[in-house]
Amino acid sequence: MAIASARAAYQLYKEIHASERFRKLAAGGARPQRVLWASTSTKNPAESDVKYVEALIGPETINTIPLETLNAYRDHGNPALRLEDDREGTERVLQHLADTGIDLDTVTNQLENEGIEKFVKPFDKLIQALERKKNATAGATKLK
Repeated sequence: MAIASARAAYQLYKEIHASERFRKLAAGGARPQRVLWASTSTKNPAESDVKYVEALIGPETINTIPLETLNAYRDHGNPALRLEDDREGTERVLQHLADTGIDLDTVTNQLENEGIEKFVKPFDKLIQALERKKNATAGATKLK
């Protein structure tokens, strides 16, 4: 499901950037935002440890690969463009989800919210640490 969903999202990305509207924006200097894949480590030990990394290789994409997955890919990954492979299979998987009552929009929103939360908490901790450093530095400066 994850790979099919990512492939469908990539097709939407391509449609947007091939549109007349975006061509006008590009003529004015706009540049396309790249697609970011995150959490691409394989969670199921029965599956290939480079399953998602390999499946999501494509132009205009960025993958935030965890170090363990990067090392596995360096060791036995097979670089090739695969993101647009098996479009028919992608459609079948997405249709099967709909047929079984899984609402992809609901799942996508939930995953998006969970993903944002995973970035918000560390960002807030970073800002708090910087604030403490700033305050400590300001206090030390006043003592001089």
